[in-house]
Amino acid sequence: MGCFSIKCGLLAGSVFGAVIAILGGILIPVGDMIIERTVKKEAVIEPGTTAYDNWAASEIAIYRQFWFFDVKNPQQVVQEGAFPEVQEKGPYTYKTRYLPKANVTFNPNNTASFVLPLGAIFEPSMSVGPEEDTVTSLNLAVAGAYSLLPPASHILLDMVINSTNSSLFQHRTVKELLWGYYDPILKDTIGLFSPYNGTTDGPYNVFTGKDDISKVSVIDRWRGETKLSFWNDTYCDMINGTDGSSFAPFVDKDVPLYFFSSDICRSVSASYEATMNLKGIEVYRYSLLPSTLASPVDNPDNKCFCRNYETTKNCTLAGALDMSSCSDGRPIFISLPHFLQGSEYLRQVVLGLHPDEEHHKTFLDVEPITGFTLNFAKRIQVNMMYGPAKDITVLNKVKDHTLLPLAWMNETATLDDKTADMFKRELLSRIDMLEIVQQVLLIAGVIIFCVCLIAFFCVRRKSKANLG
Repeated sequence: MGCFSIKCGLLAGSVFGAVIAILGGILIPVGDMIIERTVKKEAVIEPGTTAYDNWAASEIAIYRQFWFFDVKNPQQVVQEGAFPEVQEKGPYTYKTRYLPKANVTFNPNNTASFVLPLGAIFEPSMSVGPEEDTVTSLNLAVAGAYSLLPPASHILLDMVINSTNSSLFQHRTVKELLWGYYDPILKDTIGLFSPYNGTTDGPYNVFTGKDDISKVSVIDRWRGETKLSFWNDTYCDMINGTDGSSFAPFVDKDVPLYFFSSDICRSVSASYEATMNLKGIEVYRYSLLPSTLASPVDNPDNKCFCRNYETTKNCTLAGALDMSSCSDGRPIFISLPHFLQGSEYLRQVVLGLHPDEEHHKTFLDVEPITGFTLNFAKRIQVNMMYGPAKDITVLNKVKDHTLLPLAWMNETATLDDKTADMFKRELLSRIDMLEIVQQVLLIAGVIIFCVCLIAFFCVRRKSKANLG
């Protein structure tokens, strides 16, 4: 009778173990469903969700670091036609985008509209010197007027340049070059980013994801339009993806991420590069491909971005984007710092450039479950074109069109320790706990089932032996 009770208990234990194992197995898809439902709910841009709190606020500090290219041989360039030699000077750091989104409105078509207030606060502790440091740089008015005016007007321009004691190069402070100074030629205020403080970017319309989470944060309209008007081409004028601060949850690393940048007046894509660890959080690193700024020879899709056949050597130069169509005709070109991924020619006619993949590429670190960008570095170089002109004294020795780097910017932000701890506590720890429970139940159930079943057969064999 006692042996029968032991066998029953072992059988019951086996059944119990099997039930626990099955429960653990069931919890795997059920747990995944719970996680997916919760994440999708919190990813919608509407008051009360985690996504909204991150989207609307400005708690994460965004900085813009600037490095300037100080021209070391301005006289030789003007008088002898020498190649300009530059030396990098920086960083000069500003806190930007510290203001929350303004004019936020939720629309009936599940979109939200807003504008981004722009402002910059100098951060001396993160800079190599004060804003009053001087840089020898290209004269923006001279280069701009040379490009905008027809050759028939060059004699008149030369008279204006001489009467204002201007030249091809000028000495300006960091503050003046960035945010503006009064120019005697144009009789107006000009600067690389003038005007900036007190202005806004947008308005933007983005999808909230309420009806389709795959569209969350995707830009529906910019400045009231669904497409751009800079490139006169359907492909190049597309507004694709988000603004880069977040993407749809459950990121697939095999699928590129698309985002639009008003700084360069176009959309770009980034591809998965590697899985990284950011303060204990697993993130996917995405970076721009060399094809982004490749010449139309190597990437035919870029043909519509080529605006001037003469200055781009029949659109064979890689690594620079002509911005004249979205900068009021000014000969501005955007590139990666030090012409990274650009044609070798660009670095042959400007001495002192040293591209480095690690320090000069643009990348995004995206948490794959939520789609939030937790760390990024957007690196952009501003260049200006000047060329030969026989009727302009300061340009008549120049031999060829030269794309001169003026400054490069690293716009960067990363989550702080407090936010990282909150992220791990509120989301990742709960997911980890659910996975641990699943595994413990499954493993424990299998062990109990196997042990009890083996013990049952051992007891039954021993009972048969005693009876025999």
